[in-house]
Parts: sequence; C-alpha cells; structure tokens
Amino acid sequence: MRRTSLATSALNVLLRPATAGPRTPDRTFDALVVKAERKTRADAAAVPEFVDDLRLLLRSFAACPGLSPMGWQSVVSDVGVRLENRLRIDRLIHQFPEIEDEPIENPVVVVGLPRTATTLAHNILAGSEGHRGPALWELLFTDIDRGEGARRAHIEDTRKMARAFMRLAPAFRVIHPLDAEKPDECTYVLPHGTSHLARADMPDYDRWQRSRHYLPDYGYLKQAVQVLQHGRPRRRWVLKSPTHLAHLPELLAVFPGTTVVWTHRDPVAAIGSVCSMVETTQALHVRRPDPHVIGRTWLELQASAVERARAARAEAPATSFVDVPYAWLADEPHARMPELYERIGATWTDRDAANLDAVLARTRPGRSHEYELSRYGLAASDVGPAFGDYADRYCAA
Repeated sequence: MRRTSLATSALNVLLRPATAGPRTPDRTFDALVVKAERKTRADAAAVPEFVDDLRLLLRSFAACPGLSPMGWQSVVSDVGVRLENRLRIDRLIHQFPEIEDEPIENPVVVVGLPRTATTLAHNILAGSEGHRGPALWELLFTDIDRGEGARRAHIEDTRKMARAFMRLAPAFRVIHPLDAEKPDECTYVLPHGTSHLARADMPDYDRWQRSRHYLPDYGYLKQAVQVLQHGRPRRRWVLKSPTHLAHLPELLAVFPGTTVVWTHRDPVAAIGSVCSMVETTQALHVRRPDPHVIGRTWLELQASAVERARAARAEAPATSFVDVPYAWLADEPHARMPELYERIGATWTDRDAANLDAVLARTRPGRSHEYELSRYGLAASDVGPAFGDYADRYCAA
C-alpha cells in the first residue's frame, strides 16, 4: 500500500525555499487572524481563548522535529479554516441571536475506537429521511443558507481540498475516502484533541490537550450545529467522531438527550489499523514518521479514551448507550440494522434498506487496507491487557 504519492516528495522540494514560517509561527498566525477577520467581517477579540489556543497549536507544530514544508503548509491551511469558521459562527450568532435558541433534540452520536466501522454506521444512520449528518463542506464552511450559488461554491472548494489530499495520500482512498457532500466527523469543528497528533508526534501538545477543559469546545460544536439547522428543515442530528470517547461527560452535558451509538471491535484488530492510518497521515506532515513511537503513543491514547468513556458511561443513564459490535456491521448488517434503529427510537424503512445496500456496495479502489501490529513495535499481548476486560465485555457479536 503506497502511503504517499510521488507528488508529495516533489512538493516538499518546491516548497522548501518558501517555507520560513516554522521559524516565526506567531507572525504566520497573526497573518491568519487578519485574513480571517477580513473574510468573515468579524473580530477575533470576541473569542480570545479560542484564538490563543489555536496559536499554541500552530507553535506546537512549528516546534515539531522533521516537519516537512508540505506538512507546515497543510497545518497553516487547517488553522486558517478553523479560525474563519469560528469567527463566522460568532458573527452569525451576534447577528441572529435566535440561532442559540435552536433546539438540538435527541441527537444520535456515533463513537468508538477508530477503525471500528464508525463511518459505516454514521453513513447509514445519517442517510435516513428523518435524520441529518453534517456534510464535510458544512463542517468546513459552517453558515446559514445563503442560496444554491454559495452552497455549490463551498462544495467545490471542499472537493478541491479533498482531491488534493487524496492525490498526495492515495492510501486514504482505502482507509478513509473524503467526499464533500457526505457526512463527516465533528473533529473538523472541534478545535483540539488527539486528531492533531495523527499529523505529528507532539508530546507537549498532548500533555496540554489532556489537561484542558473541553466544555467550551462542545459548546462551540453545538453552536455550529445550530447554525446549520437555522432556517432549514429540522431533522434528528447524527454526529460522529472517535475522539468523543475521551469527552463523553462534556458531550452529554451540552447535548442532553443524546443517544450514544458505540461501535466495538477487538482492540487487537483495531489498533494496528489505527497505527497504519496515523502513519499515512504523518507521512504527509513529517519527513520520517517513527512507527514504534506511533505504536506506543496511539495504544496509550486509545486505551485511555476507552477507560474514560467507560467511566463516563457508568455515571450516565444506561438507556443513553447502544452497543454495536463490529460483526453486526461487517458480517450481518441487513439483520442487525433494523434492530439498531429500534434501539435508537427510529423506524427502519425500505428506503433505509436501499441506502444500506448502496453504502455497502460503494467500492473502494486498490487493495484493502494492509497493516501489521509488529511494524509498530506491538504484539497482541501488548494491546489486549491495555484495555482490560473491554474486548470480552463489549466486542463479541
């Protein structure tokens, strides 16, 4: 499986002379703030903590050993998009205060370790007539309805970004293909968390993000969903991200009445796939990703996330959680999906059955995703014990 294309190396050579930004990250960040304020007609001073924390993130990337020129450009672009989105949402709420009165009723939130069919579950659930999942373009350009012309322009901009990414990292056509108009993860709105560590090993940022308070981030996520709902038909929201596992108390506090659909897969199988995905992502951002560092880091991150999620689950009503073993979706989805719908209080229809067939039939180019634990310095005997009795309790079909 080829993780990056030949264009990746060529771009790093071409960008090297123009990439002085990592030496002066604050100057780069200040320019991003000015640009975001100009494009959104908003004032960054209105969200000082958000801005300061993103500055810290950019500094963390700049200090990363081995960061490539293309990696730096990718990070700068991502931070700029996040800044613009935050300022746009803040301006909209000041302009239309009633946005914060939009009720987000009984949402469904899909969580689970990465590589446990969370995307498959999300695509099926969000495709129901009475449901809605935020599309990738909406997560990047969160706005009220400004007409078909604006919608098509945002979709095309998102397609260009997705196409560029897939050309540079062809492995993601198998691992996690991007589609501007399909539902995607809340991490495109949530400003911080372990998703950034998939790009580069940043121990200082990791320590910082573990100790910070995430309730404001989830308040911001709710504002984004309210903006997307404002002036549009109301449906039951279906959200998704593996990173929610580490922050379920904040999620449940901000979105009361949530039904958490938790997909489960034996960590021995999941962790190798997680590490392969992280290595592919890091290959776009740093010159020589260390597979053994990836193995140690991501085993601990995911084991910690599951531990925190189980602790949060113990404090929440049992009816808030619906468990979905991986085999349900991988081996017998037609038999199990109607049962899942019943458990989340939804009705399975012929349309849903057709959508399930379409999702399952969607082909992915190239070979299947290939990985081995040993490449990451891990063995099954390392992974299983890190998760305690999790596999025995939740992963059997």
